[in-house]
Amino acid sequence: MTMRLHNLKPRPGAKHRSKRKGLGESSGHGKTSGRGGKGQTARAGSGIRLGFEGGQMPLLRRIPKRGFNNKAFGTHLSIINVETLNAFDNGEIVTPEVLLEQGILKKLLEGVKVLGTGDLTKKLTVKAQQFSATAREKITKAGGTCEDLPLPGIHTKAVAAK
Repeated sequence: MTMRLHNLKPRPGAKHRSKRKGLGESSGHGKTSGRGGKGQTARAGSGIRLGFEGGQMPLLRRIPKRGFNNKAFGTHLSIINVETLNAFDNGEIVTPEVLLEQGILKKLLEGVKVLGTGDLTKKLTVKAQQFSATAREKITKAGGTCEDLPLPGIHTKAVAAK
């Protein structure tokens, strides 16, 4: 039997009857409709927010918070490996915009970092914000060149103003 649209159906056990609440005692979900007794959680449109402990100081506020995390303020770069650059022809200039156009990068963050996984067989001019040491070595070994682009931010604006 071949698979066609008209004979597709969900796997056994994937579909359930909906819980019909509030249909009387004998429905199995009667009287309180699965909401328990009285109180805040039994009321419509209400509930308790995540982490609320009934007025007690919540655990998240009780534990000490120390240190600084730079994740929000750090530079977020799109990552690409050397082996993916083999998609380009010899002598081509590879920039972050070209990578985005070709669909190699899904989105361009604050720039591109080229990592050294895989081998490069083409001679390319690669322009990126950062290169790992092995990536730089593999690109130059294949006869290509690496050009560093400035990272966007306050520092580059200050340098451009001078």
